Amino acid sequence: MNRFCEDLTDLLPRLRRFARGLTQDAADADDLCQQTVERALKARHQWQEGTRLDAWVYRIMRNQWIDEVRARSRRSQTFTHEDEGLNVGNTGHEDAENLVELGNVERALALLPAEQREAVVLVLVEGFAYKEAAEILGVPQGTLTSRLGRGREALMKQLGEAA
Repeated sequence: MNRFCEDLTDLLPRLRRFARGLTQDAADADDLCQQTVERALKARHQWQEGTRLDAWVYRIMRNQWIDEVRARSRRSQTFTHEDEGLNVGNTGHEDAENLVELGNVERALALLPAEQREAVVLVLVEGFAYKEAAEILGVPQGTLTSRLGRGREALMKQLGEAA
């Protein structure tokens, strides 16, 4: 139990990045992380020792997000993105340039269809192997490869236009 909790805690920065890639909103990402950790703790008896905890938790997160998107659609709610204050406290020229570039990447990612964005975030940001990412998404590896290729191409086009 203690080792499971420690390993889950170590995953939090990666989970938050993946949640941000899925949700495109910091507050939603934080909520998704919290819900995912709660579900993982409740279902820890279902995780098989010797398998990859990160892939198991990523699947939980992705399924939780799919459920949330469906619920939002049914409720027909509209969420407005709030000013997240990401630039507060950054005064250095290099920090400003990095934030601009990060903003360009986030905007380009946001333009991708969800399937491509998920593939790009899992493989290019989180570093999962194609096979692992395909398992997390529940698709054949060829489908993941196709989505990743189209997503990478669209990102490069968007970032080339932003430069």
